[in-house]
Amino acid sequence: MALVIDLKPGEKILIGTAVITNDQQRTKLQIDGEAPILREKDVIFEDEANTPCKRLYFLVQCMYLSPNPRDYHQKYFEMVREIQSAAPSSALFFMKIHEFIIQGAYYKALREAKSLISHEEELLSHVGHKAPA
Repeated sequence: MALVIDLKPGEKILIGTAVITNDQQRTKLQIDGEAPILREKDVIFEDEANTPCKRLYFLVQCMYLSPNPRDYHQKYFEMVREIQSAAPSSALFFMKIHEFIIQGAYYKALREAKSLISHEEELLSHVGHKAPA
């Protein structure tokens, strides 16, 4: 079954190692095959990975796009330990992400890592807020 993607004018999409930029009108693509596919809005560049969970997302993204995803596993698990020691509430996210990685379902792991970023943003929003005395 083909994946159908509707691209906005000027929107970019990664298919494998190719970056495809849509022209000035909406376009609908039907894609068959097993190449990794990421919309521009789902891509985090290394210099944009400015929080621990965004850096972790970047590593999962690298796994998804790489022909050798295991090359990133050691660094990923090191980061997981650091994040979990700082934010134990992240454990449930990591359980899901690990399950997807073990299955080789890197796109699903990436989506769960995006949820982890939202969790991190929520935690960071509470920093500096003092409890009432």
